[in-house]
Amino acid sequence: MPENDSCKVKIQKAYAQLIKYAEDLDTTINLLKKSHRDLEMAYIDTISRLAQAVEYKDEATGHHVQRICFFSALLAEAVGLPSEQVLTIYNSAAMHDVGKISIPDAILLKPGSLTTNEFSIMKTHTTVGAKLLANSKSGLLETGRIIALHHHERWDGKGYPSGLAGENIPIEGRIVALADVYDALRSERSYKKAFSLEKTLSILEDGAGNHFDPHLVDAFFNTFERIEYVDTVLRRTEQQDVNALFAELLPECDVTGYASVTTIL
Repeated sequence: MPENDSCKVKIQKAYAQLIKYAEDLDTTINLLKKSHRDLEMAYIDTISRLAQAVEYKDEATGHHVQRICFFSALLAEAVGLPSEQVLTIYNSAAMHDVGKISIPDAILLKPGSLTTNEFSIMKTHTTVGAKLLANSKSGLLETGRIIALHHHERWDGKGYPSGLAGENIPIEGRIVALADVYDALRSERSYKKAFSLEKTLSILEDGAGNHFDPHLVDAFFNTFERIEYVDTVLRRTEQQDVNALFAELLPECDVTGYASVTTIL
């Protein structure tokens, strides 16, 4: 065989081998992507079960959890967090009160004010929740741990459990803190009636710079039309299509191939 023909054959064989390597690599990448999606969906299932466990203790919590997920995602987007982080916060916010599974019903469902000792016990839901979610390799569960631990910290350092202040509080905790208080004020609980919208917004505005991150309060009011829309939809008694609601309000977040914790709750 002439030398030139021999070189051509070798080049063709090498090219064919490279094509085979590329095809094998593409197959491996697709399998890894599927494995990652399956793992993420397993983590989301874990989140939903933890959130449901708390719901069984407090009949008002289920709808509360759905709203917190949406409010938190809208706030995260409003302050410019990347879409992937918005989606993580959306799913992980469901775990903010998971530590309440350890709180006795006599305290959790008490129709009046808590005593000093009872409030001390109630505050432990932050650290218990963080311990339940600790040491996970999942970004979702780690974000849930951060939220569970820090969503009762205050901008002025007078919150709990660590008394962190300002930007020392993780952004996820600051976001859910604001979303949680808004929803709590607007909701009827065993110990209070729902506050009017006017009174609620006044409390949030007054809390900027002491209770809440002032930048987040500004973002809350800037995106309030969407927050109020979600609040109205998710307080209806009939079942809502939360995936459609998410796609409508947060179209930049790609949820293709992923489950959402709010569809399971």
